[in-house]
Amino acid sequence: MLHRRLGIPLAALTCILLAGLGASCRRGARSRGRQVVLYCSVDQNIAEPVVAAFERHTGIKVLARYDTEASKTVGLVQRLRSEARSGRPAADVFWSSEVFYTIRLAREGLLEPHLPQAAQDLPAQFADPQRRWHGFALRARVIAYNTRRVRPEEAPRRLEDLLESKWRGRLVMAAPEFGTTGGDVASWFVHYGPKRAREILRGLKANGIRLVDGNSSAVRSVARGQADICLTDTDDVYAARRNGWPVAMNFLDQGGDGVLVIPNTVALVRGAARPAEAKALVAFLLSARVEEMLARSDSHNTPVRASLAGRFEQYRIPRVLKVDYQAVADRLAEAVRAAREILR
Repeated sequence: MLHRRLGIPLAALTCILLAGLGASCRRGARSRGRQVVLYCSVDQNIAEPVVAAFERHTGIKVLARYDTEASKTVGLVQRLRSEARSGRPAADVFWSSEVFYTIRLAREGLLEPHLPQAAQDLPAQFADPQRRWHGFALRARVIAYNTRRVRPEEAPRRLEDLLESKWRGRLVMAAPEFGTTGGDVASWFVHYGPKRAREILRGLKANGIRLVDGNSSAVRSVARGQADICLTDTDDVYAARRNGWPVAMNFLDQGGDGVLVIPNTVALVRGAARPAEAKALVAFLLSARVEEMLARSDSHNTPVRASLAGRFEQYRIPRVLKVDYQAVADRLAEAVRAAREILR
């Protein structure tokens, strides 16, 4: 008998086994019971493998709510605001595919300052000075074109090129109220100044630019020959290429001064009900492992870590525009309003 071989009385051995079983059950129950609520505006097919990796790594269950293409980012931002006003925030972590609305949430007091160890090697230009959000994994604004209708040598490369009369009736872009388009237009107000930015919008209007409900819809219009040129993000062009669509891109240069890059951002939601789990998720999302996952994903985000970016030279973004993200966030409402009034 086991208790005799071990020299332990049967009653004592029974207590030990039961105690061990109880501790194991409690640990399992705690592991199964741990969860975190994530609001995420990153495309679901891109975010889900990252979420699954976190769950495997930590045993923490992620309850994720994703945004739709039509209301990209803005839908979740409005939900976060509404829940904050009610005093019952449901989300613990906000993972956004852009930075400008994240800045606005931070200013409204909806995000909690936090500096995880994983953020120590991230460039300061992609972080809030008060540590309320952190940026990683870049996309860039681009001009996409239909390769069957536009030759590479004639494809526009600068924003100003889109104002040429030869592109009249051949342009499309996402509505500026949602997604990255609003931030892109707001960056024109910062880089060129409000007067010139409005002139550019009026020039696009004169060239008959059409608005659609998202960047992916804009690229789809180009691929189908419903337009020849669109403004969009790198990930939507990579998706088009993966589908075998006749779409190529040039990086959208603003006046020869560079290309707007847009980082993913992650933040703790103020008043989160599960702070420990939330901090674990934030640390994971900011890790080099996740930057590499996103670079290898279908969106091919460019890592902000130089050590990683060098391994993905094919996704390098040339000549990054020097822009103050805080200033762009300041101009966001004005830019969206102007674009809506001029382009519609």
